[in-house]
Amino acid sequence: MAENKSNEIAEPAANWKPTAEAKSKATTFRWIAAVLWAVAIAAEAVGIFWLLRQREYVGEDGKLVRDPDTGLLSEPGVTAHFPQWAFITLLVLLVVIAALSIIGSMLWKKANRLDPARKADKFRFFVQNQLGAIIAVVAFLPLIILIFLNKDMDKGQKTTAGIVGIVLAALAVVLGVDFNPPSIEQYTADQSTVIQLLGKDEVVWVDGGQVYHVCDSVSDVQTGSEIRTGTTAEAIESGKTRLTLEFASELKKCDLAVPENSAEIVEALRAIRDGATETTLPAPVWADSTDAPIQIPDATESPEPAETPAE
Repeated sequence: MAENKSNEIAEPAANWKPTAEAKSKATTFRWIAAVLWAVAIAAEAVGIFWLLRQREYVGEDGKLVRDPDTGLLSEPGVTAHFPQWAFITLLVLLVVIAALSIIGSMLWKKANRLDPARKADKFRFFVQNQLGAIIAVVAFLPLIILIFLNKDMDKGQKTTAGIVGIVLAALAVVLGVDFNPPSIEQYTADQSTVIQLLGKDEVVWVDGGQVYHVCDSVSDVQTGSEIRTGTTAEAIESGKTRLTLEFASELKKCDLAVPENSAEIVEALRAIRDGATETTLPAPVWADSTDAPIQIPDATESPEPAETPAE
């Protein structure tokens, strides 16, 4: 019976990959984020090299005098001030930089949900997932430092601009950090679980919620919304982030075989999602071998030699 069921099912896909549509969408999001970040950094440059250099002079109607030690002329009583229009423009510029940085970070995170990096590549994984926070630091830190070093601002201007800059920078950095980034390993573990439980890479979901399910008879799916069916990659493309950890109760609800070690599988999935890179995903253990929807041998096993015809 197990052989017939297994033979009827086409070889399932392995090693999770995003759909072509998800890959394209992720690329678009990253390009838009890159443009927004570039504009934010350009705005910072405008603030540093033009706006902070603005000054107006008070007392310019004094008489010129010559310094006998240097021979240079000076105008006593003349003082430089940071103009009020430049101060207001600076505050607006800080808000614009924050908005561009944050919107870019949100789009970048969406791209990483659709097309994540591998956890095993630690440097790339860190940079790809925390790039929004890194850009926020680059877009704010030099400008904030130069605000506090500006000699033409009065105390009130410097304090106000500095506090506004620090608050906006902190907000942009926090929103740019991805505290729970996805990974290829996480998506592959979910896909592998689905294939071993169902015999194929096919799950169901609805528009609401963040998870996808193993069958369509559970209450989380029977919500009145349109029930969608597809691969785990298509579920991710639709905005779902993971396989539900309640798959054992869902299998039972749908009259499908439930592995005896479902709790161990859940524990392994949770560990992989939390960032563990050396956790082994257990193979389902079935009470009856005929309940196994698919037979997948370990990669270390040597294939059986083909029979040669007798001479």
